[in-house]
Amino acid sequence: MRRSSSPSEFDQPTLSESDGVRYLHFNTEWVQGAMRVKNPAELVLEYTGQMMAWLLFLEPPKEDAIGMLGLGAGSLARFCAKHTRSPLLAVEWNPAVTAAGHMFFRLPGQNRLQVEHADAGAWVADPLNAGRCPVLMVDLYDAQAQGPVRDSVKFYRDCRRVLGEVGVLAVNLFGRHESFGKNIDNLSKAFDDRVILLPEIDAGNQIVLAFSGPRLAVTPAELLGRAAIVEARYGLPARRWARALTAHAVDGVLHL
Repeated sequence: MRRSSSPSEFDQPTLSESDGVRYLHFNTEWVQGAMRVKNPAELVLEYTGQMMAWLLFLEPPKEDAIGMLGLGAGSLARFCAKHTRSPLLAVEWNPAVTAAGHMFFRLPGQNRLQVEHADAGAWVADPLNAGRCPVLMVDLYDAQAQGPVRDSVKFYRDCRRVLGEVGVLAVNLFGRHESFGKNIDNLSKAFDDRVILLPEIDAGNQIVLAFSGPRLAVTPAELLGRAAIVEARYGLPARRWARALTAHAVDGVLHL
């Protein structure tokens, strides 16, 4: 199912709860987000933790916003609100998702999180948003939750413009879905092959990072050193990510 001009019955948020975790759905069994009720800032779903792998390469911005295309259950917003001082911006197409987030998923208040209701493709194409978010996390799925609803070369080039001169894009893909290869090709075209993949996890999600700005040459030792800092500061399994990414090194250097 591709996105229509307005939300349909398939886009209405529904809830489930099990073992202290509350889940967001869109009238299907597919999970669109999760929150541990007693620890709302915890990243319950493994892939949401991997979406934060940009921290291996970039400090949280001080003035510009951490951007999120697709709000879901607000997991990344809650985590970033707790662990960073960055302004937070989410672009969410469906106002009902935002309302459910405030009612059931403890979204940060407007003083921490700005939510703009817009189609993500139109939002990134707007020249006014160029350079607005040096970090952009993209998690755009409909009720069927199989392939991203925005995935063209143009869309990813527009995302690159939103990053500005230096930035990192993190995209949630399904490694086992037919859309995966197309997305990797389109990301590679939009970012001049400056794309790196984290390992696919059990649920089938695979996080891809893409880079703007000066070319990077990072040694495994440098990456593991940074990972140790990220792991200590944010409680994320960053050293595991770093060890996986070093497999992409050529002659002892990771070129990005």
